[in-house]
Amino acid sequence: MSSISNHSAEQDDFVLAGVPLRSRFLLGTAGYPSPQVLQQAIAASGAQVVTVGLKRELAGDAGAHGGFIDIIRASGARLLPNTAGCRSAREAIMLAHMARELLGTHWIKLEVVGDEHTLQPDPFELVTAAAQLVIDGFEVFPYCTDDLVTCQRLMDAGCSILMPWGAPIGSAQGLLNPWALRTLRARLPQATLIVDAGLGAPSHAAQAMELGFNAVLLNSAVAHAGDPVRMAAAFRHAVQAGRLGHGAGLVAAQDMAVASTPVGGRPFEL
Repeated sequence: MSSISNHSAEQDDFVLAGVPLRSRFLLGTAGYPSPQVLQQAIAASGAQVVTVGLKRELAGDAGAHGGFIDIIRASGARLLPNTAGCRSAREAIMLAHMARELLGTHWIKLEVVGDEHTLQPDPFELVTAAAQLVIDGFEVFPYCTDDLVTCQRLMDAGCSILMPWGAPIGSAQGLLNPWALRTLRARLPQATLIVDAGLGAPSHAAQAMELGFNAVLLNSAVAHAGDPVRMAAAFRHAVQAGRLGHGAGLVAAQDMAVASTPVGGRPFEL
């Protein structure tokens, strides 16, 4: 009889930018009903990396900023500041340097918006910013689309971690183009791939992990849920289940029925 501990199910030798982690679930911190709910959701999610929108935090007063960061640090999670809201490489680079000075981390989730309606990343500005930030000593986590060539250019710029979207941010549509995501996984086997944005249900997270992605990152699906704490726990288990399913070897889909019960011979190969 085999057993799988929670420890082994979650950890599974996941190393992110040189840091060993037990969880493959990264969590955003915007839009929660209260700081207390955020704190409880982080605990329920098991996430060890949480994103922080630096522009949003700088827009608030210094006391609120300090309290918010203190809540996250008290959870034991690692901060991943992001450049959400930036529209150019120059703006994103400046904000990344501010994040490093203020928060003491060289990790940066790089976001450069190119379209106001879909909030789709600008591939040209994104690659430009990524290349400069790598030179400047940052560990860059670029938020990108599922376009293979863009992802290849980001890797050429020095990014070993890529964060392609599943769907437009906040849309909760799930994986709109599984074929493109499967292609990324097959063509970029050495990259750490994290599906980021567009997930709305725990099943979406499980599907991403079943495709062989290394982790998922989401915010709205938990923060805007009726019960964010329970939803955080649901996603935690979905990520674990998807990873275990991928590792176990999924049965290939078939166009026709395939009998699962033998109708002749022996039921087991001895």
